[in-house]
Amino acid sequence: MGNEVEEKSKQPQDEEKVGNVQFEEQAHHEHEDEISPELEALIQTDPSKGLSPSEVEERLARFGKNELPEKKKNPLWKFLGYFTGPISYLIEIACIIAAVVGDWIDFGIILALLFINAFIGFFEEAKAESALDALRQTLALKTRSWRDGQLVELDVTDLVPGDVIVLRLGDIVPADARLLGIGVTGEATEGDLQIDQSALTGESLPVSKKKGNTVYSSSIVKQGQQLAVVTKTGANTFIGRAANLIAITADEGHFQKIIAKIGNVLIWSTVVLVLIVLIYQLVKFRGTDEGNWKVVLENCLVLTVAAIPVGLPTVMSVTMAIGAKQLAAKKVIVKRLTAVEELASVSVLCSDKTGTLTLNELTFDEPYLNEGFTADDILLYSYLAAEPGANDPIELAVRRAAEGSLEVLKNRTSQHDVPGYKVTSFLPFNPTTKMTQATVANLETKDVFKVAKGAPQVIIKLVGGDDDAVRAVNALARRGLRALGVARTIPGQLEQYQLVGMISLLDPPRPDSGNTIRECNSFGVDVKMVTGDQLIIAKEVAARLGMGRVILDANHLVDPTKSEAEVTEHCERADGFAQVIPEHKYRVVELLQKKGLLIGMTGDGVNDAPALKKANVGIAVHGCTDAARSAADIVLLAPGLSTIIDGIKTSRAIFQRLRSYALYRITSTIHFLMFMFIITLAEDWNMPAVLLIMICVLNDAATLVISVDNTQISDRPDKWRIGQLLTLSVILAILLAGLSFAHWFIANNVFKVEPDVLHSIMYLHISSAPHFVIFSTRVPGFWWENMPHWIFATCIIATQIVALFFSVYGIFGSKEHVAPCGWPWGIAVLAISLVYFMILDVVKVYVFRNWDFALTARLFPTPARKRKLAARLDERQKHLAIKASWHKVYKVAEAYRIATAFQKLGKEQHLPQAPTTAEV
Repeated sequence: MGNEVEEKSKQPQDEEKVGNVQFEEQAHHEHEDEISPELEALIQTDPSKGLSPSEVEERLARFGKNELPEKKKNPLWKFLGYFTGPISYLIEIACIIAAVVGDWIDFGIILALLFINAFIGFFEEAKAESALDALRQTLALKTRSWRDGQLVELDVTDLVPGDVIVLRLGDIVPADARLLGIGVTGEATEGDLQIDQSALTGESLPVSKKKGNTVYSSSIVKQGQQLAVVTKTGANTFIGRAANLIAITADEGHFQKIIAKIGNVLIWSTVVLVLIVLIYQLVKFRGTDEGNWKVVLENCLVLTVAAIPVGLPTVMSVTMAIGAKQLAAKKVIVKRLTAVEELASVSVLCSDKTGTLTLNELTFDEPYLNEGFTADDILLYSYLAAEPGANDPIELAVRRAAEGSLEVLKNRTSQHDVPGYKVTSFLPFNPTTKMTQATVANLETKDVFKVAKGAPQVIIKLVGGDDDAVRAVNALARRGLRALGVARTIPGQLEQYQLVGMISLLDPPRPDSGNTIRECNSFGVDVKMVTGDQLIIAKEVAARLGMGRVILDANHLVDPTKSEAEVTEHCERADGFAQVIPEHKYRVVELLQKKGLLIGMTGDGVNDAPALKKANVGIAVHGCTDAARSAADIVLLAPGLSTIIDGIKTSRAIFQRLRSYALYRITSTIHFLMFMFIITLAEDWNMPAVLLIMICVLNDAATLVISVDNTQISDRPDKWRIGQLLTLSVILAILLAGLSFAHWFIANNVFKVEPDVLHSIMYLHISSAPHFVIFSTRVPGFWWENMPHWIFATCIIATQIVALFFSVYGIFGSKEHVAPCGWPWGIAVLAISLVYFMILDVVKVYVFRNWDFALTARLFPTPARKRKLAARLDERQKHLAIKASWHKVYKVAEAYRIATAFQKLGKEQHLPQAPTTAEV
């Protein structure tokens, strides 16, 4: 990385101390890039001549153009990417088999489901811009440079290391460059260059840069003019490294990993069991019509289509798409669809400070006032001494505060005048005097006086010293507040000044930030501040927001004496980090992710873009740069972070729906495979293809409305507990399979119904019994504790009424081997299914109540789970030991308090009592 430079603002010695108290200097910490000796030799350009054409040509060939490398993904390949994944592959194989055996109805249904899922994902995410494009847009387009003794205008892409460029007020810095401390014609410049690099580093105040300092590409010149020599271009610049971090971040999403795990379990179960059935039927019915490979393959195809969760991707995509639409109504735009689900699992929210937690504008804080002056006085005098029309952030803050607070400025007819006063002369700020001065006439009393506003050292020297004011400035500086002195002349004396007070300036927290952080904490989300601003400023803002004060500087993230495990522990325990650069923010997110945490990141600047891209859920806030917007998964259109709470609530509701559907779908798949596999091998029985297809179509179509169902929102981050999910699914599937075997044997062996009637009975049972289980899986508690939405309940029941009519009247006819089962059978089967889901609901509740991670680790032991369980037990022992120690300390403190109280009571009893009036 680079070397950390501590830059102290230089003041003449006589300004450092006026009186008995000395001003304290607060070090400004900034990361300065290292320049290799080879590159150092190349940038020793003569500022009066610049580079020659041959040098430019040689360096362009060596370093390339000053632009960020562009990598664009073909939209067609992006669309085809939605057809990949375990479940998609199995559905595609089933689609091919359907075409081979000529089952065009199945072929059409399967193909339609595939394309619906792909189109939903593609079009919902088509709004995402390229992060690299956005970074490219932040660069300047033209610049002026010395070339071969001539000052010429160039495209910024043609700049090379060693070019001498001109930087003036309002310019966007075109490349990383070193200031030379001279003007365009070689004259020495007065004062430093004021650079706004808030979008790059997160610093809320413009940074003063002097000769030898580095200015970064895409930062903005706010004051001054100088020549600079280009040190780095393109991908080697500060912003180029940020772009490179974005380009290398291509992690698979958390949701995709979960779906892949669920899909793999179901797919391998399906493939193995279907292959056994295929081989069994080919061998057993060899030489007969039933043993024809095409007939056997068609039977297995139907079994596969009925078993695999063909609707799983579609139902989940539709549910998340509807959730994204709900969030859009609350001014939360979702760019990556799966971010809707992942936000529900976020347990740590890393937040940028400047522009995210704060307003990113300087405002007045509580001023220090000299005796006899009020807050309105200091506002009025600072306004009179403010430079009209100046674009300086401090001058803007002064004018904005005065216009917002002083009644005299609110209803004036001319925005250029102050009612009752007339400015007769004005001396603007310059680097030598470090202050502005105005001569003012009071139109009512005809008095004339002067006001001055500027650096505290200068103003205190102007008034002849004031130790209390110096102490006040030092106290403000320790908290990271910028101070400005204000003075006015005493009546009748135009050269003798008295101190009015000290203005304090700060980029304040947004009004809703503190409440948002508290709400996040109530939802189990830990908020950490990660900022490029100075440590003292970060601590001040954290205190105002009610956050912890354990804010560490960036050195803790790159400390060579600490192991990665120790650095990760610091990241977990710290309330935030300050003085960080994009690589540090990226590292914070990466280390926390390695601990298995799901991380959200909020930000608004170019410096936040890599971390936004790396985080599980990147959130770009209102007013963000194009780079942040493009790297993020979610964009907030309303100011502040309060809409994140809406996002958390909505995402957790969606998570519950997705988990509900997953539990139902896994249960029904395992139940179907278990029953059909055993009954096929044991009894050579199978169900007509049309009935199996109807089960798939009706049941999956009905579950699409799960996206409108009522849910219980968790007060802790949600997790996909795969072990728990699969185990509960297997338990419920076994119980369902037991019911299925009971139906089959009672209907076939006890009542001895016709084979075609048995098909109708079993169709209604296999359609309804697992389907009604969704009323149980939709909530972790008992099903009646949170009643389903009427639309959801209506759709689920309606599909089974349709299935009831199919069975009772044998709609598909004898051609499909289906016969009417009659109303008694139909009502009985449906009633049993309804009652049975309530029995399974009790099983589900007790499994949820008694399940924990320790049980998962014992039932499904893996090295990772064993390590995690051991770490948790160790952490628990430490926690109990600390708690016991605190209890001992508390007992000692309580004993001391009681003893002190008795001693005090004893002293009071032995004190001589004053004589009463009667005694006197």
